[in-house]
Amino acid sequence: MEVTGRVVVLTGAAHGIGAAMARRFAAEGAAGVVVSDLDLESAEKVVAGITASGGAAIARHADASSKEDLKMLVTEARAEFGPVDLFCSNAGAAFGTGVHAADEQWARSWSINVMQHVHAAQVALPAMLSRGNGYLLITASGAGLLGTPGDAPYSVTKHAAVGLAEWLAITYRPRGVRVSALCPLGVRTALLEPGIAAGHPAALAIAAAAPLLEPEDVADSVVHGLASEEFLILPHESVRETYARKAAGLDEWIDRTILETGARKR
Repeated sequence: MEVTGRVVVLTGAAHGIGAAMARRFAAEGAAGVVVSDLDLESAEKVVAGITASGGAAIARHADASSKEDLKMLVTEARAEFGPVDLFCSNAGAAFGTGVHAADEQWARSWSINVMQHVHAAQVALPAMLSRGNGYLLITASGAGLLGTPGDAPYSVTKHAAVGLAEWLAITYRPRGVRVSALCPLGVRTALLEPGIAAGHPAALAIAAAAPLLEPEDVADSVVHGLASEEFLILPHESVRETYARKAAGLDEWIDRTILETGARKR
């Protein structure tokens, strides 16, 4: 999919990767970009920058875990720009906790990191299927392929997001709807940098796995990945090699991860 002339909806787009994608899609000539986030003020700033550069965008307050809010975004996009061509479910949640995380943290991780993508598919697919054309971009994580020592809810739910993306691709690709899972490792965002500064094991493990990218680097990878319709969009190319090594020898990979992260001591 070329982004030029397309209508795009993004969640979690006021900051970081989402904001960078919104700006990049507009620069690529998107017909319209819906920038949604719980932080409406920051989303409006992203839109102001896009419109000042001649792009078309609107900002909307939305809770990515709410099916009704996501349905509203599709309706607003259609009214303002036309049918949605690309829905990017991008919001994410991380708590840096282990298996004994509070029930509320597990529930919030599940609602944002998994059910957001389920609801996005539910609200976007009907119109896409009726046209026989559309695209779902699920922001998962390299953690969804390789795990995240030190953060059980994040690792588990990001694996689930990749699994959902696979299911959607198998089910709907024959009907004209493409699906990609965006799986970066460390990116300089508000989700990761506080954890690095605090010395949190999960954040440090991600930062040590590969060089930190800027959100704009990820947006660049997304544009190229959409153009080639790759299922796995991997801004860090090293993820591909590590994922293959994991599949080739899972026990060896687990043992190596324990040694490299010191997980046995925690």
